[in-house]
Amino acid sequence: MEAAWRSDRPYLVNLAYQMLGDIGEAEDVAQEAFLRLSRADPAQIDDVRAWLTVVAGRLCLDQMRSARARHERPDEPGALEVTRSRDGDPADRVTLDDEVRTALLEVLRRLSPGERVAFVLHDVFQMPFDEISETVGRPVGTCRQLARRARAKFAGASPRLADVSEAEHQVVSERFITACANGDLQALTAVLDPTVWGVGTIVGDGAPPPQVNHGRDDVATNLLRYLGHGATLVTGPAGDPVLLAFAERRLFAVLVLTVRDSLITKIEATVDPTAATRA
Repeated sequence: MEAAWRSDRPYLVNLAYQMLGDIGEAEDVAQEAFLRLSRADPAQIDDVRAWLTVVAGRLCLDQMRSARARHERPDEPGALEVTRSRDGDPADRVTLDDEVRTALLEVLRRLSPGERVAFVLHDVFQMPFDEISETVGRPVGTCRQLARRARAKFAGASPRLADVSEAEHQVVSERFITACANGDLQALTAVLDPTVWGVGTIVGDGAPPPQVNHGRDDVATNLLRYLGHGATLVTGPAGDPVLLAFAERRLFAVLVLTVRDSLITKIEATVDPTAATRA
């Protein structure tokens, strides 16, 4: 159980976030999935991660259907704009949290609950349709159609990766997220290119100049200083090439990863240090 928590909880929170667009709800879904795992018979579970994925997918689907039944509407459309620096009066700047949440909801609002689950599980997490069928409770052919419709609605809604496949970026991101979640310096170093460098830009009044680190050891050590103590990391809105860092369920940093040959060569972080403590 402890091993599964360390290896699978970051993945499960990320998966639920892609469907629900709310980090608090995603963490609650992951918590409930592990609670059900603790009550299950281990002898009846061949693949713990697959079992957790099915349970979390169903929980998300139930939640989305419930929200739709209550006629809940997402926020007005917006756009996530990730930049290397933020100039101008901080009072005129929309918070990172609002920008990202609005962008994700704008993508998700186009999809029905079934389309969301089929699209996220297949296109983002590369799950086979026969397993998605078990989660959604509908035939394989129907799940294919749901994913196809979602893909058509999603086309052009957000920036895509130009030089790295989505599957490769997802795998690298998952390794990065899990290493940070567990404070595992060795695992984090292993996903970094030997020539990696990182730059962190802090937004707000009196912000210091960007901080730059070079090399695996310095970059990894600095990352864990900020991301290895209670922070929750997820991938960006429905496949955007960014990572989002939350503390106490509030977004405080956006990270852009540059990936080459399945290793991270560059990390650009935009950080709002007040977000983690903002009431």
